[in-house]
Amino acid sequence: MNRDSRYLESILHHDIPLTREMGLKVLDWHHGRLELHLPLHANINHKSTMFGGSLYCGAVLGGWGWLHLQLREEGIEDGHIVIQEGQISYPLPVTRDATVVCQAPEEKVWKRFLATYQRYGRARITLETWVVNEGSEERAVAFTGQYVLHR
Repeated sequence: MNRDSRYLESILHHDIPLTREMGLKVLDWHHGRLELHLPLHANINHKSTMFGGSLYCGAVLGGWGWLHLQLREEGIEDGHIVIQEGQISYPLPVTRDATVVCQAPEEKVWKRFLATYQRYGRARITLETWVVNEGSEERAVAFTGQYVLHR
């Protein structure tokens, strides 16, 4: 775990106490890719799979965390990030610990987002997050969220 990962995990656990109860950990932040870990034992449902609400929360936090760290790298620390809208699908059950992944959007999308924020003090960006069963690359959950950054 690098310094940025420890920083984000501290922010999440302090500002969103639910993340501690969920056992959420920041695995890695590297080259515009954020990975989070959700343990099955803390998020299990009555079917012995991961609870859909935990998966939704993890997916939202993957995008939120990605945006938080990317803005920090850009030197932008004067904004507030909120989720405005989200859409999720659960094509496969999560039967083991889960990895939440959020990857950078296209460069032109990111540059437009930054320019809009710098000009108007408010901007929106759509980020995609997915969840896989630990040890698998097959997407068990797909999430698309629209995040707003405002001063």
